[in-house]
Amino acid sequence: MDRRHFYYAVRLSVIGAFYLGGWALFVWLGDSWLQLLVAVALAVVFAQFGFVAHDLGHRQVFSSRRPSDLAGRLIGNLGVGLGWGWWTSKHNRHHANPNHEDHDPDVSPAVIVWSTEQVARSRGIPRFFAKYQAFWFFPLLTLEAWHLHVASVKALLKPSVKRRGLELTLLATHFVVYFGVVFAVLPFGKALLFLIVHQGLFGVYLGSTFAPNHKGMPILTKDDELDFLRKQVLTSRNVRGGWFTDVALGQLNYQIEHHLFPSMPAPNLRKAQPIVERYCAELGVSYLQTGFVESHAQALRHLHEVGADLR
Repeated sequence: MDRRHFYYAVRLSVIGAFYLGGWALFVWLGDSWLQLLVAVALAVVFAQFGFVAHDLGHRQVFSSRRPSDLAGRLIGNLGVGLGWGWWTSKHNRHHANPNHEDHDPDVSPAVIVWSTEQVARSRGIPRFFAKYQAFWFFPLLTLEAWHLHVASVKALLKPSVKRRGLELTLLATHFVVYFGVVFAVLPFGKALLFLIVHQGLFGVYLGSTFAPNHKGMPILTKDDELDFLRKQVLTSRNVRGGWFTDVALGQLNYQIEHHLFPSMPAPNLRKAQPIVERYCAELGVSYLQTGFVESHAQALRHLHEVGADLR
């Protein structure tokens, strides 16, 4: 549970260098089709910044709130254009009740429906997609980053948000500089294509990281009464892999351990994994760990089965 200040200093330095280097390369290349490769690289960098912001939200980097919030707002609002206060509040509600259809905002049927009960109650857009939502899932992820941007702005328009003025200023600065640089360097058509590729892949990367964690795992209702351990473990899935998987998924592939110990620094989750797995085995609690491809396959099969009645 000890903080890993040196680790995060190195990690932020590396990601920050790639962030600044990516934009420097963008300006240097100018009007070139090679900018689409820069868009791909910056999508990865933006997602990696998002992972660090996630860790800051759980106070994995700093033990106190003030430095965590300051760094989170700088990285989230200013760096990648995501509202820090809104997202951390939403994410904390997810952690408190993962996969609970009444309390987890991540399984609300806004577009995708997650259970047969939600399908039966669905109307409009969710019902339209539900029939073949497994096939729609990845195409819809290309809009995820735009959705997060819009949701961040909408949340900050509410006067009840803490540090609203600061967050709005940082968010507005991000978008002014981001769109200003893109449209100043590239002609209009290429600029639009850059935005589509960059934001689309940013969304797909984020979605592909979070989807294996809970999608396809049991959906809880008000009738389910589980203790903390079972509520967190039975609704989560680990993704097996080596160092590359850890880096690519921001250590969120240790989702079970992360949900049990959300303030544990991300690089320590690998050490906790065998301890938690053994303990679950002793208690007879199901502990699911699978490969990256199979984790997505399980999630997509679940989405397809949920929409079966509409087919």
